[in-house]
Amino acid sequence: MSFFHYLSLFVIAFTLYGIAVGSYPAFRMNRATIALVGAAILIFIGSISLEQAYDSIDLNTILLLFSMMVINGNLRICGFFKLLSSKIISFAKSPNHLLALIIFSSGLLSAFFLNDTIVIIFTPLVIEVTLALKRNPVPYLIGLVASANIGSSATIIGNPQNMIIGVSSGISFSKYALYQTPPALIGLLVVWLVLLMIYKKEFAKVRFEKLDLEQVKPYRPLLIKSIASSILMIIAFFLGAPVTLAAFGGASLLLITRRLKPERVFLEIDWSLLVFFSALFVVTKSIDTAGFGKYLSLTLEPYITEGTASFAISSAFLSNLVSNVPAVLLYRPIIPNLVNPEQAWLILGMATTFAGNLTLIGSVANLIVAESAKKQFLNLSFKEYLKSGLVITFFSLLFGIIWFNLIL
Repeated sequence: MSFFHYLSLFVIAFTLYGIAVGSYPAFRMNRATIALVGAAILIFIGSISLEQAYDSIDLNTILLLFSMMVINGNLRICGFFKLLSSKIISFAKSPNHLLALIIFSSGLLSAFFLNDTIVIIFTPLVIEVTLALKRNPVPYLIGLVASANIGSSATIIGNPQNMIIGVSSGISFSKYALYQTPPALIGLLVVWLVLLMIYKKEFAKVRFEKLDLEQVKPYRPLLIKSIASSILMIIAFFLGAPVTLAAFGGASLLLITRRLKPERVFLEIDWSLLVFFSALFVVTKSIDTAGFGKYLSLTLEPYITEGTASFAISSAFLSNLVSNVPAVLLYRPIIPNLVNPEQAWLILGMATTFAGNLTLIGSVANLIVAESAKKQFLNLSFKEYLKSGLVITFFSLLFGIIWFNLIL
């Protein structure tokens, strides 16, 4: 290889490494800025032309992600998530019951409203409730984020990597959900059982008095409109409408308003995530334009074709090496050339999502919960999380592999 190829490879590797760890200690850079600077350098050194960079950005995925942010932003502003989460948790009668409610409600909601959104809303409430009840918040927080990750695997709109898979594969919303929901439900059960075993003392038989939570007063007109728009969007999904168009239609409907200023909604948009996705498309495309595409195919393809277990385990490993979204993008140019690409996309969606539970830095949702806990002077350490994360990932991935071996 020439000096140019070595330089391109170094920039790509250094960028993916930065994305995986989340920052470079010497600089104030997050995943979005690391990806953006990496993309810029690759363009400047000629690894990818500016025109190729433009073409590499999948606007369908960007539009889908933006649309879901608009919908989730409206639901957050009107108080929907706070109202629903407080109502669900108020039913808890015991520690065991509280854990089950947190796990299954966050898992279900994450399937439709993005796992990051759910943990942002639930984390302060879970901390408040557990401290008020004089319980240890850690197992409940682990249950919250692990179930949010697993539950998000059930649909195309549950997490960012699934959105890429949904747009790239062309698999319908209903078909994707049909295949992914059973392993997701089993995964939620795994989370519950694992935490009950690891934190036995916390879940000894105790009876709660009635929980007195702060009353949530939703903004009713926007609440009704947001719920109606979300229901219409989900119906459109199941009727076979293109996922991006259905989400865009639901978001557009919510932007027609006399009460809410657009600026208020746009404050809810995670613009850095949109920048991150756009730049990451350029970085991963440069692997091909710089001449490394065939080497990547030769390296990854054997793991895909050797069977479900091999592909799922290698995908989970790659997800923890470079993060789940880059992992999906690395497989993206290879899968369409396989004999059964649909099968590969489904396994990839399950494995890369379940893999996010392995370590505290395995997914953005994990970091959100850890940082929120830190603000409340609670320490969710890497080691403490790993005790549960390792077991949860092993068994959920195992059941996922068994499931896809049986039906595919």
